[in-house]
Amino acid sequence: MKDVLGIIPARYKSSRFPGKPLVNILGKPLVIHVAEKVSEALGKENFVVATEDQRIADEVARWGYVAVMTSDRPRTGTDRLWEVAQQMEAKIYLNIQGDEPMVKPEDILRIYRTKSDFPDHIINGYTEVGIDEDPGSVNIPKVIINENEELVYMSRLPIPGIKRRDVTPQYFKQVCIYAFSFEELRAFGERGAKTYLESFEDIEILRFLEMGHKIKMVKTQCSSLAVDVPEDLAGVTKAMSGMLFDRFNAPING
Repeated sequence: MKDVLGIIPARYKSSRFPGKPLVNILGKPLVIHVAEKVSEALGKENFVVATEDQRIADEVARWGYVAVMTSDRPRTGTDRLWEVAQQMEAKIYLNIQGDEPMVKPEDILRIYRTKSDFPDHIINGYTEVGIDEDPGSVNIPKVIINENEELVYMSRLPIPGIKRRDVTPQYFKQVCIYAFSFEELRAFGERGAKTYLESFEDIEILRFLEMGHKIKMVKTQCSSLAVDVPEDLAGVTKAMSGMLFDRFNAPING
């Protein structure tokens, strides 16, 4: 049994962006950008890409990574994880969303280590909504946490709400790295249907919240840009181009 298994859910039949995992960003498919980051954090032998589409599986293999075929039934990425967990044993399962190509390997490890320290909690990442991002966008799940950094609620609406007109709250958003045990995935998968709030918000972590699980939120190092719809590609490509520029032009010590 592995201590940790990272899983990148990669669905071809996305309703908002069909074929998204294979879209080209700076010469590589989106899913491969994510795979490289997960490999750096966990090692190539400790993660797989979970997909329902042979085209994605073939592309993943072409780049030297492992793909696991799942059915086309899962309603969410975590439902897809449950299918993989029934095939591959691990103490901790990490869900790293395949649409966040700027995910930090350090943040993946931070989620993993927090799960080791808090085994009775589901773990999820969060960070600030960036100054160039719109808190009102339904594509950005906003996060409310308590003083113990446990999730209170998550919504596609801009929360917290504002009554006073002289203050502007700091909005936080979800970063889609999660950590689960096998039993937590079983509870999620065997629920068999979306829960009430999950079905309205279309945010899968709410299924756990509604079922009474504690969810510890972990602050990640910096903001992560996701590719939710085709319109996100330009901003993500620009941001990643800047990262490459900074890397290749960094001063050499000594």
